[in-house]
Amino acid sequence: MIRSIFIKETQLLLKDKGTFFWLFVLPILFIVMFSSIFGNAGTTTYTIRYYDADGTKESNQFIETLARIKGFELAADKEKSLADQIQAVRDGKQTSLLVIPQGYSQRLLGSGTAEVELHRDAAGDAATAPVAAVLDSVTKQYQEHKLRVALKETGQSQTGIDSLLAAPIQVKDIKENVAKANPVTQIVPGYTVMFVFFIMITMIHNFLRDRDSGMVSRLKGTPLKPHQYLIGMWLPNMMVVLIQSTVLLTFGFIVYGLHLGDLLAVAAVVISLSICATGIGLMLSVLVNSVNTGVAIVQIIAMGGAIVGGLWFPYDFLPKAVQWIGLFTPQYWAQRGMQDVMIRGAHLDGVWITILILLAFGLAGLAVATASFNRFAAKAKN
Repeated sequence: MIRSIFIKETQLLLKDKGTFFWLFVLPILFIVMFSSIFGNAGTTTYTIRYYDADGTKESNQFIETLARIKGFELAADKEKSLADQIQAVRDGKQTSLLVIPQGYSQRLLGSGTAEVELHRDAAGDAATAPVAAVLDSVTKQYQEHKLRVALKETGQSQTGIDSLLAAPIQVKDIKENVAKANPVTQIVPGYTVMFVFFIMITMIHNFLRDRDSGMVSRLKGTPLKPHQYLIGMWLPNMMVVLIQSTVLLTFGFIVYGLHLGDLLAVAAVVISLSICATGIGLMLSVLVNSVNTGVAIVQIIAMGGAIVGGLWFPYDFLPKAVQWIGLFTPQYWAQRGMQDVMIRGAHLDGVWITILILLAFGLAGLAVATASFNRFAAKAKN
């Protein structure tokens, strides 16, 4: 009996083109879109727009110093006046403008101190923060040069000057991850996990179709047990999720060079995730009264879990309260398990907690679905 239900459900899944769009096409589009936007974050070039009102050797030297910094390029609009360019920043048409004011050279050579102006749109602080940081770095270089000249005039040796100007505390940057973390290691697993839960929409639709078509009512007159019907409906959807996850992760590996790590460990997480998502899907399928209600709940679970579970943004970027909530979502554990394997080099023994938690979610869903099946069947049409 389970075999007959399995074959029937598999055939219906293969005929439903919408299932393939939601579970395969749409997540690939999301992965491509966000990987294209954020995947090259490490090679981003920031543009510093400037206006040199001084036009002297010293101001040119300052600009050349900025131009030598990797990751930044300078751009000057010689056609617009200074007032027009500042107004563009105020109007939000330009995020920032670096101004070297007239008299810069005179003040620098005279008193030894001069200032430059950074006009920036307050609404674009995030975009202008790298520019402000690099300007701060350059001013410190000028400060260090000034100190070196002053110390040299006092008769200090070069070794002594270097010792005096050396930072008292050095930061040694040690990366402990086996594989290099990059935006792709966040995007591909994140969207894979998120779209896995959309299988629940298909499951709800199929269960309510059987209920309203009279099939569930007819099954009550057969020796078929509730758990056999549920398993027959469960297995095809779990198979689809396994294929979906494999396709998306393989796509990330081939197109974006995603480091998969221990394939056995990744497979264990994916299998656990498929049991989790389809188990919760079984529970919702027998509890909801309409497709619209089911879709709304699935959206809350899938999208809400994606936010608090750290699928869209790195988990550590989230507020503490949100992080605490995320610990109770299967999305958090699935993402953590995948990243433990892909980034931190974990093996099967390093993700067993993730596997157990995902299995617990799925089996709990199956248990609730089994306990609630009679109530679901009682609503079936004859």
